[in-house]
Amino acid sequence: MALGPYEGIDPATLVLLIILMVVAETIGTTIDTGRAGISPSVSVSLAAIVLVGPVGVAVATFFSTPFILRRQNFVKRLFNGGQYALAGYAAGHVYLALGGELGPPQHDDFPWALVPFCAALLVHSAINGALMGGLMWYLGVVHLRRPHRIRWRTLATLELASLGYGMLGLFIAAIWGVVGALAILLVMLPLFIARWAFDQCVAEQRAHEATLATLCQAVETKDYYTRGHCMRVAKASAMIAQELGMHAERVQTIRYAGMLHDVGKLGVPTKVLQKPGKLTEEEYAAIQLHPMRGYEIVREIGFLDEALAGIMHHHERMDGRGYPMGLAGHDIPEFARIISVADAFDCMTSTRSYRKARSIEEAIDELRRGAGPQFDPTMVDALIAAVDEQGWESPDIVEPPTDDDTAEVASQDHDDPSVPLRVAGEAE
Repeated sequence: MALGPYEGIDPATLVLLIILMVVAETIGTTIDTGRAGISPSVSVSLAAIVLVGPVGVAVATFFSTPFILRRQNFVKRLFNGGQYALAGYAAGHVYLALGGELGPPQHDDFPWALVPFCAALLVHSAINGALMGGLMWYLGVVHLRRPHRIRWRTLATLELASLGYGMLGLFIAAIWGVVGALAILLVMLPLFIARWAFDQCVAEQRAHEATLATLCQAVETKDYYTRGHCMRVAKASAMIAQELGMHAERVQTIRYAGMLHDVGKLGVPTKVLQKPGKLTEEEYAAIQLHPMRGYEIVREIGFLDEALAGIMHHHERMDGRGYPMGLAGHDIPEFARIISVADAFDCMTSTRSYRKARSIEEAIDELRRGAGPQFDPTMVDALIAAVDEQGWESPDIVEPPTDDDTAEVASQDHDDPSVPLRVAGEAE
């Protein structure tokens, strides 16, 4: 910015771009429980490349950061300003090198104007990603490692969405040449509408999460030893789904299924769930009904979709000896096979009323032994790989009752899918 040159840059246009950049960054919407966010600022940055060139876009993006109405400290603002300025400056030079012309594009400039603009957009996206990735690596948030599986579909979806968003910058530059300074008003209106619409989607998703969390809490108040179990099963299920390369929507749905997999226990008497000794046949039969009861409770919740099958069949076994319908092999829905492994893993690594928690290594060994007759081997391998990569935090150990009645714990499993085949066969 100090080196310039500034010839040919209209000061009024530069000021208006700074204002538009401030607005775009300010109306960004926070997502992912406050850890990330999105904003239309990339569109403004790309428009500035066309209108005022590499130096102009660096000035517009850097000097907009002090005025953004967000709670950010000086260091974050300085980093963001430098990041935007570097990405815009480099992309602007690529735009000029490939024949792009400064100023609002005219009718005769199309379609060839798309070539330098798209190249600038790709460079802008790459530098932004590299700078942010480098920062996250430096702070220890992410670690550089060679992935054993690249989720191409997820990456392609994200990149295509980002590129499509950036193309809006060419639209901004084009209408700027038609209406001049009024372009800022024409652009702000759809930006505010887009922000409002996205806020509604985020609010609806948070309402969904709150509703499901309330149901989880209602289930877990019936049994002290299973507190947090539903959320941990949801986490483990999502880890498996991500390891399998599922797209984001299905990962979210499997999280919902994991959260609600035991909701049918609301219909099981509390004294049965908390009974430390052996269950009678009638009590065990009551527990075996909970997947069907869970399905009946939540089947009218429209956004669950595929999650319903996971809730209904998460106690089926690959050898057909599970419940409630005795499905076998790949007749068992994929979500149910995922939840079965996640549920068993958390059960084994948690303390229950009838036994103490096992170590992660012991739980993994049991999953491997049960792979085939009880669990889908693909899901077991996916969980093991995810735990190796991301780790797993076992819940705090709560000492179970130590009465003599609880000594024969494992032979009568309280709906615990972690009991290995050699024991479960006797219990059934």
